Amino acid sequence: MKTKYKGLILVAIIIVVIAVSVISGFDKERIDIAGSTSVQPLAEQLATEYVADRDNIQVNVQGGGSGMGIRSVSQGIADIGTSSKELSAEDSVGVTAVELGKEGIVIGVHNSNTVDDLSTDQIKQIFSGEITNWKELGGPDEEIHVVTREEGSGTRDAFESVVMDDQDIKSDAIVQSSTESVKQAVSTDPGAIGYMSFAHMSDHVKSLTVNNVVASEETIADGSYELQRPFLFVINEDNYSQAVHDFVDWIKSPEGEQIIIDAKIVPSN
Repeated sequence: MKTKYKGLILVAIIIVVIAVSVISGFDKERIDIAGSTSVQPLAEQLATEYVADRDNIQVNVQGGGSGMGIRSVSQGIADIGTSSKELSAEDSVGVTAVELGKEGIVIGVHNSNTVDDLSTDQIKQIFSGEITNWKELGGPDEEIHVVTREEGSGTRDAFESVVMDDQDIKSDAIVQSSTESVKQAVSTDPGAIGYMSFAHMSDHVKSLTVNNVVASEETIADGSYELQRPFLFVINEDNYSQAVHDFVDWIKSPEGEQIIIDAKIVPSN
């Protein structure tokens, strides 16, 4: 009997602890952020630093893609949507975009690939399927395996806008759902080529120059590196709480800007 009562007491204590935790969470202002997987790591870092010395705020960050982020904030599901593509006229209805900075889109290949530079036209021919072997570009006699992002990806939309013009990416391209998965696919396939976030680049893949311009903070800032896109916070004009207002103001502060710089994003003026 005593053991039974001890068990009941323990369960009751656990329930009380959980209840107290839940109730204490209700005292906090909550900001929900969702959208671009490219912007997600930066948003998570900003959120972590912001709540570190603020007991009354909770910031939750999720991915899902730029398209989902814009829709979520338009529909009032999220407080802030993240996007790595410019908003279209349709996207812009009822929302405001706050630019965190600009980021480059890097063309990556396997580290064994001997090709060092491609023109934007050559990149377009590769991704549309007109060029199918690396030997056509002075590289090895190796079939080119195109790796792309999924439909709705902000990185893909930016790449298509800057590089592809009105041509489609080849239908048999390998589709990946994040920058990291593109990088992983390219790093393990000697014939692969993919586009990925400048902030996520590492020595696991080889970064090509584009039109003989290397991707760097400086070339992205001055526009000489053509493959770049914005990092945006998207806010619903009808659902703009004081908590969201304060968070966005903080991001524009020197502290917030330094986090953006450390993430290899070129901050907006």
